[in-house]
Amino acid sequence: MENMDPEKFKSRMHSLAYGNAMMAAVRDYKEDMENQEAGNRQQQQVRDIDIDDLLDDPELERLHAERLAMLQQENEKRQKLQRIGHGEYQEVEEGDFLEAVTKTDNVVCHFFHRDFERCKLLDKHLSILARKYFDTRFIKVSAPDAPFFTVKLQVKMLPCLVFFQNGVACDRAVGFDEYGASDNFPTTAVERRLLKSGLVHAPKKKQDDDDQYMPEHVRQSVRKSAEGHSSSDEDSDFD
Repeated sequence: MENMDPEKFKSRMHSLAYGNAMMAAVRDYKEDMENQEAGNRQQQQVRDIDIDDLLDDPELERLHAERLAMLQQENEKRQKLQRIGHGEYQEVEEGDFLEAVTKTDNVVCHFFHRDFERCKLLDKHLSILARKYFDTRFIKVSAPDAPFFTVKLQVKMLPCLVFFQNGVACDRAVGFDEYGASDNFPTTAVERRLLKSGLVHAPKKKQDDDDQYMPEHVRQSVRKSAEGHSSSDEDSDFD
């Protein structure tokens, strides 16, 4: 048998290996193309689904109608509450007091005095919470201008929050002791007291910023007012 030149043998083996690699590459390419073509056919089948068939689905129409009805009901309820003062912090005269506390389920009423700085400070926190807790109505009544209800509800120290449920006074918070006995307390301190009383309900999602509902200029005003008073200030007796 004729001896083969080692260099020629090496060249042939190299060519054979190259050829095998090319064949493998061709097979891989063909397989990729077939897979891609199959995927394209599947996507085309999805695109070919008749959207009208989905829109005419009775179950989908029922769910859509229920959702629209729920949204309409919620909107009507919100408009009704807004007409009687929800979403705002309003001052109420003595003649309108009974209607205010009996016309809605939950009411927070602040008995205040126009000259008391602590009453003004509490006003700012309540104004923020009135916007956050729309289902609860927030009002304030000038104690000197409402002597009948001041005596009837035994309001003797200001500021005084009286909580009403279904027209009945169910709880109260007097002074600042429950907020930390200091003027420099956050809105969340008042909020926690309202949650405890059941006058408001915790939002579904936890709020990261305690005062995120407070506009920056209001937040600065609250802090400035708090810093202007000593924590040793006493709540004001009201006779």
